[in-house]
Amino acid sequence: MNNNKFKSSFGFLMAAVGSAVGVGNLWGFPYKMGANGGFAFLLCYILCVVIGFVLMTGELTIGRHGGKGVVENYRLTGKRNGWIGVLAALAVLFITGFCCTLTAYCMKYFLANLGTLLHAGWGINGGDALAYWNAFLSNGMEAALLTLLSVAITMVILFKGTSGIEKFCKYAMPLLVLLLLIVIGRSLSLPGSSAGLAFMFKPDWSVFQGTGWITIFARAGGQAFFSLSLGMAIMITYGAYLDKTENIEKNAALICVFDTLVALLAGVAIFPAVFAFGHEPAGGTSLLFVTLQTVFNDMGMIGAFFGCIFYLLAVIAELTSLVSLFEPPVAFITDMAASKGKSISRAKLVIGVSIFNLATGVLVAFDALGQGGLLQPLGFCWMDFFDLFSEGLLMPIGALAMTLILGWKLGPKWMEAELTQEGNAWRTKNFYMICLKYIAPPFILLVFAGQVSNFFNLGWF
Repeated sequence: MNNNKFKSSFGFLMAAVGSAVGVGNLWGFPYKMGANGGFAFLLCYILCVVIGFVLMTGELTIGRHGGKGVVENYRLTGKRNGWIGVLAALAVLFITGFCCTLTAYCMKYFLANLGTLLHAGWGINGGDALAYWNAFLSNGMEAALLTLLSVAITMVILFKGTSGIEKFCKYAMPLLVLLLLIVIGRSLSLPGSSAGLAFMFKPDWSVFQGTGWITIFARAGGQAFFSLSLGMAIMITYGAYLDKTENIEKNAALICVFDTLVALLAGVAIFPAVFAFGHEPAGGTSLLFVTLQTVFNDMGMIGAFFGCIFYLLAVIAELTSLVSLFEPPVAFITDMAASKGKSISRAKLVIGVSIFNLATGVLVAFDALGQGGLLQPLGFCWMDFFDLFSEGLLMPIGALAMTLILGWKLGPKWMEAELTQEGNAWRTKNFYMICLKYIAPPFILLVFAGQVSNFFNLGWF
């Protein structure tokens, strides 16, 4: 893997930001911000992102130090630490399936709005957005075929290794921002759009009353943790592809800043339009595929144009995330084979990982977010299961273990040796170690408790 490097700092940065920026940024962050105190939530979120910067710096450091797949990189921090890498690899495998299907949903809505523009029968053509969404959900075969398309595109990008990842993300991420700015321009030009900005940014300090601040920090921490792709194998794998001349500390900070900026821009693109047309803000997939599509319908034919742009940028956001999710298992299996004196062609590995991800994605597609009938008599939802197993359990446990190893076992000298390669400075050293040892662990436990409470409706927060 040592020869599989990113060729430029910009290419690495776009790939890493692309990993962090996904559909969750487009619907999760702005809605949670508006529904949980507006600017008050944003302040909490920024504090959580600072802790996220600490975790990301640690993961990139472990990755570049080892220069291998996630499991072997952890083993190089201690022979008994490989299990942490296994958790990270499993988290990636189980989270990828529903991300493939979400990409398929975004593709469907891009095509639906394009069909409206072309006056085609397969367009939404001003129809009821909720009925259209329910009809699509019930069509598991169509969702599965679009999931196959999303996997196939990702597979093609990955055949050329970091060269393919870097080339795709270098163009995809700037295009995503450009498309987002176009939608923002239209959204802010609508009469009554200021109500949407107030929903996001008006501070409501009452949310902090009593133990409310714990709830807000748990929600902000959960959003920051998963938005930044922490606790998975992604940043450790990308760190392995990072040149020794690169400043890890600076890159980690830029990733956190850009990810937060895109999340804020997404909110400014969505909520002014939602409020301008008198719709109530919603969360989750309802916001992305029902409320927003209703807004585009209300705009008339120009709405179909902006719908095409919006859902295209959503597809791009998901594809950049899928690329980062597919790569760690490929790197992990490559290292595992090499440790046994064998080699496997990258193309075969990419195809094998793609088939696995397609299988889990098809399960989610036919399950229709728990409404499709697969194991429905048991009250079982495949998407929720994958989400709980990966985001709710594996990622926080792995991240917590990483902080304990770096903060309490290896210590600052080990990190400094890697962070100061090629004359780079470690400017946040003192703050970093305090945060890593004493602040990050309880933060991760809070996120973990919040996820468990949310999934099992325990009402802790």
